[in-house]
Amino acid sequence: MSDLETVEYGARAPAHSRKATLFLKELPYVIVLVLTILGVALTSVWHQPFIGYWEFMAVAVGVVCVTTGWLHIEDRQARLRMIWTQALHWLAFLVAMNILLLPGVQRMLNAPATGLALLMLLALGTFVAGVHVSWQICALGVAMALFVPAIAWLQQSALFLVLAGAALTGVVMTFWWRQGDRRSRKAASLID
Repeated sequence: MSDLETVEYGARAPAHSRKATLFLKELPYVIVLVLTILGVALTSVWHQPFIGYWEFMAVAVGVVCVTTGWLHIEDRQARLRMIWTQALHWLAFLVAMNILLLPGVQRMLNAPATGLALLMLLALGTFVAGVHVSWQICALGVAMALFVPAIAWLQQSALFLVLAGAALTGVVMTFWWRQGDRRSRKAASLID
């Protein structure tokens, strides 16, 4: 039996308990992904890079990496080495993020481009940290990286999406209206 399936005295845990344990195990990754989606939405809507937000996210992902690594390593020396390597890793990415914010660089990048670049750095840092910590962190980095082209596509396609949504709404309303008209004619013919 696995650790998820056992409780005290070797009894089998109820299914809901196993699901709750699995959910709690995956919760940090879900929270980071939700915060990333929130940052992407804010960047897309307000066309601002939200520098402090992305720096906070780098620190948060670093904490998730350290806690995940801590759970997978039992040796005290290895844990200390992992903490130092993760700290240096995330410090390097924070420095790179702040280089993007230098005035000379900012003259070349507008706010949305800066936000996308910060998100890409965060995604790269997350993926590389995951290579050393766990596959879940790697997957999180890949998901973050996929948001970069998604944001760019959404910004370029916003008018098209609005028009497509309006057209789809019109088609659905037409069919719904015709369906209601047919039902009322059918009901009237049954009454006669």
